[in-house]
Amino acid sequence: MAKEQPGKLQVKSFADHHVITQPNPLRKVLLRVPESDLDDPVGRAEKALAGLSGEFKNWMAIEADRLSAAHAAVLHDGFTDEAREELFRAAHDIKGDAATFGFPSAGAAAESLCRIIEHAPDLAAVPANLIAHHINAIQAIVRERTKLDTAVTASALSKQLRGIADVFLTHANRDRPEHLEAILAPSIVPAE
Repeated sequence: MAKEQPGKLQVKSFADHHVITQPNPLRKVLLRVPESDLDDPVGRAEKALAGLSGEFKNWMAIEADRLSAAHAAVLHDGFTDEAREELFRAAHDIKGDAATFGFPSAGAAAESLCRIIEHAPDLAAVPANLIAHHINAIQAIVRERTKLDTAVTASALSKQLRGIADVFLTHANRDRPEHLEAILAPSIVPAE
């Protein structure tokens, strides 16, 4: 199949310069559509997300159940490398997905749990209730999200957990000044 010969260059000469115009072969494949038929990709994406929004609660419930299963493994086997990693990944996934799925307070609680896992010098020394309270809070926020007036309570709970976690981490790392800066750095806790 032979290609069409490209159009010729047009050169217009002026006294002090030349203007070279190159042919545009894409004009042959360009499709003009009336303004009434313009596509709105953002609108299509928003419509698709609205169609999926009913499934967001189920997705978050699955992630929260994964977190609970990881915590159960820690309670059963202790903080093995594998159990620690799965607990961190489950909390980190919730932290990343929660705002998108409409659960920003669950994300804040998950972030606080991630900070404990990352910055505690010895996870076995972390009070079991501190981890359990984070996981129970995430479960409750996901479960109760559809009920009225839960957003304020969920946000307050997440902030309180973060405060308690910061106090614990500050105390646990008092002999590790290189960690204190990261621990004491503020983070943004989203409002619902």
